[in-house]
Amino acid sequence: MSNIDPFEFRNMLGSFPTGVTVVTTKGEDGSLCGVTASSFNSVSLDPALILWSIGKESTSFQALMDAKYWNVHVLAEDQEALSGNFARSGGDKFDGVQFEEGIKGAPVIAGCAAVMQCQIEHQYEGGDHVILVGRVLDFSDAGKPPLVFSRGRYARLAQD
Repeated sequence: MSNIDPFEFRNMLGSFPTGVTVVTTKGEDGSLCGVTASSFNSVSLDPALILWSIGKESTSFQALMDAKYWNVHVLAEDQEALSGNFARSGGDKFDGVQFEEGIKGAPVIAGCAAVMQCQIEHQYEGGDHVILVGRVLDFSDAGKPPLVFSRGRYARLAQD
């Protein structure tokens, strides 16, 4: 048993700025699923592997655990509303969102800074989260500045 307060720990982690991602998939039944995730990281260049994690209490948990393919979207600095939309629980998160079908039908959201289309490689238990490692099958980079999150707020990168 840890004596670390989870809320204080979370606040401390906010001192490390992160990019903001949205992960999307298409279920076996054709339903679309998406969540906002700041827990994204690169793992390997060869093979191309990335990871992200999902909370076990997420309403999208089972759909993403069952998914064989999913896409990670690095949001552009003008997509703050999209981040909030996919962070909420319930409702049609894709309503009004422009996207096209990617590999195996997983949605690719338009206007993002970058997108990685992935196939699940591994899943690991990680406390109150599960860590998902994906093999990148295809990617795109629009060269746009990314949306950043730090200390509970969205931020933009300073431009030279």
